[in-house]
Amino acid sequence: MSKVDLFSQADEPVEPGKVTPPVANVPDQLNSDSKLSATMGPYSAYMRSQGLSDNTIKAFMGDVRLLDRYFKQQSKNPGLKDIGTDSLNQFLHWLRYERTNKAGDLVPCSPKSYARRVTTLKSFFSWLYASEVLAQDPAAPVIQESVRAPLPRILYDAEVDRLARTAQDLLWSPTKPDARPYLLVLMLLQTALKKGEVVSLTLKDVDVSNPREPVLYVRYDNPRYAHKERKLFLGPAFTPVYKQYLRIYQPDERMFECTARNLEYVLSDTAELANIDGGASFETMRWTSAVCSYRFGTPPEALRNKLGLSPITWRETLEKIKKLASPGL
Repeated sequence: MSKVDLFSQADEPVEPGKVTPPVANVPDQLNSDSKLSATMGPYSAYMRSQGLSDNTIKAFMGDVRLLDRYFKQQSKNPGLKDIGTDSLNQFLHWLRYERTNKAGDLVPCSPKSYARRVTTLKSFFSWLYASEVLAQDPAAPVIQESVRAPLPRILYDAEVDRLARTAQDLLWSPTKPDARPYLLVLMLLQTALKKGEVVSLTLKDVDVSNPREPVLYVRYDNPRYAHKERKLFLGPAFTPVYKQYLRIYQPDERMFECTARNLEYVLSDTAELANIDGGASFETMRWTSAVCSYRFGTPPEALRNKLGLSPITWRETLEKIKKLASPGL
């Protein structure tokens, strides 16, 4: 039997016209002489327009407020244009080696928190520069030190092939054919959907009117996440599996009329049958799909759109994908 072909067709067309979302509108009163405190509302609105999570927005806003407090502790309240690269580097040095609590004890900044705060500075000042509030970006030269966080787990090529073949065998079982495992595995490897996105899929989100170029639409009810909506092209292998799945399960509205936990069991049970050490999860499948697409030659911007990520989140994700895709890893 020939090797299961998962990516030769799935990544070919990419939604045309998909570009980085424009920066949020900036109030007219915000200019290069404005203080940091005046940027809080507009910056929060910008991050919401990019679809960042509440936790991320809260963390980034806390970092900007910390920068403001740092200046005020030094009896400074600079305008935006007066905050240079040296000032930002001094702030970062203070975070790591000089920041104290009310008792005067040093408050160490963990590598993870430090890395996030550098990301905040780069995002914040890049927004001000792109919005033409600032003539130049003082955070651009700031060095982004990587955090030695463990890389996500992915499936090796042989494991991907074994998982797909095992799921395919379940589809053609002579005693009790089951199309759901193969449909789920095939779709995750081709689209890199998140678990929540899979659970939310409806029958109206799938278009197989052109059997050789089936299309899947990822939609969100909340307008805040409109930038995550996307059109994903599937390979021709998807159509016959999907049609057989419909015949067997006969869903009424949603593609998978079961809980997320049930789908997790489908993945883990199939991985166990395929003798894959460590099993398979939605997270593992998403990273595996992203790495396979990158190796296949999908341009970074097209891959970002495929994953439904904001430009801020994408920066760190791309670095991890590059490391995972490296032959020497």
